[in-house]
Amino acid sequence: MAIPIRNTVFDKIKEEGSLTDSELYKALSKGGYIMTEDKFNKILLDLEIMGLINVAWITKDTRRIEVISEKEEIDEVEEQNKEMMEKDYEASFPGFEK
Repeated sequence: MAIPIRNTVFDKIKEEGSLTDSELYKALSKGGYIMTEDKFNKILLDLEIMGLINVAWITKDTRRIEVISEKEEIDEVEEQNKEMMEKDYEASFPGFEK
């Protein structure tokens, strides 16, 4: 089964972290992925809608494309519960002292 071009484009963006649309198009062309400008824009739009990348205009003709990094939220209550469960587990062994 062939890998969808959208995945290939996302992988290329992920490798670079941040690049312009012309740099991305050239990198894809060198890799053998030749597509029309409409198809290229559609793929970028799909990836942006899925929340995987951010596309911003730098100049009139240039766009900056970057991967959106997910920040993991730390739930304080969940952390406290986890610590208590670990302490209870350790205390359940006879002769354990901390």
